[in-house]
Amino acid sequence: MRRLLLMLLAGVMSCSVQAVEYQKPDDDSKLVGVMEYYQVIKGDSLLDIANRYNVGLLQLMAANPGVDPFLPTPGSLLTIPMQLVLPNAKRLGIVINLAELRLYYFPKNSDKMYVFPIGIGRIGRETPKMTTSISQMTEGPTWTPTANIRKEYREKHNIELPAVVPAGPENPLGEYAMRLAYGSGQYLIHGTNKDFGIGMRVSSGCIRMNPWDVEWLFSQVSRGTRVQIINQPLKHTVEPDGSLYVEVHEPLSRSEKQMGEFKSVKAPDSLLAEVAGSDEGYQNLEVALLKQSGVPLRLN
Repeated sequence: MRRLLLMLLAGVMSCSVQAVEYQKPDDDSKLVGVMEYYQVIKGDSLLDIANRYNVGLLQLMAANPGVDPFLPTPGSLLTIPMQLVLPNAKRLGIVINLAELRLYYFPKNSDKMYVFPIGIGRIGRETPKMTTSISQMTEGPTWTPTANIRKEYREKHNIELPAVVPAGPENPLGEYAMRLAYGSGQYLIHGTNKDFGIGMRVSSGCIRMNPWDVEWLFSQVSRGTRVQIINQPLKHTVEPDGSLYVEVHEPLSRSEKQMGEFKSVKAPDSLLAEVAGSDEGYQNLEVALLKQSGVPLRLN
């Protein structure tokens, strides 16, 4: 009820069965959505709550540090990161920000935009930054694992993968796949046959989506749709009313050694110039850079 009331009052966001829809802001604004809150009930897990709101698991954990992801305390109030600052990228087609594990879709000639949690490449099999397009769309894709992936399954999991995995419930690509025109075409935006891994670094380099999300997106895009993949752990905006917001995410680890270690984010000169002369603004920025909560924080 509270969520519905907030959406009706703010007029900035609505949620269909498959996609979280936002009102696309004017060109001089980057802040969209409203923050939401959820009171935990017995039996909840953070994964359950993440799926309920269609946000990434790591996003939800970052916004609620110290909360047990498997047994959050009943009655506790969680922050649901539904408000966000748009990344610095062209608002056209698909924009993927690796650092925040989100996919943005900006339809042509529309005042709406859509945001989805995604899984991306794990350490050693990173999803590369690129500006490209969709070259192929397949419903019921087959999976042809590379020699390296077959070797990895054999050595780490004692599983001998076939040369080709047919479409069906055993196929890790799920029911829909969109091939990117980058390199040899090995990178896909696809679904999954698993109930875990969205909003995490788990893939072999492809972009993984929830089954209901990829089905919706597949019906909206076509061959030639622009795709831009970026890596921006810090986003900020000066809104038309003069309010200054920053949203900081934990940078992606570049090695196994970095996992679990604090990785600092440097504020760009343009942001430092905005808080220059304001002790409060600078202190708030320091807090945001330290917490890396993935939640927009107003600095002024």
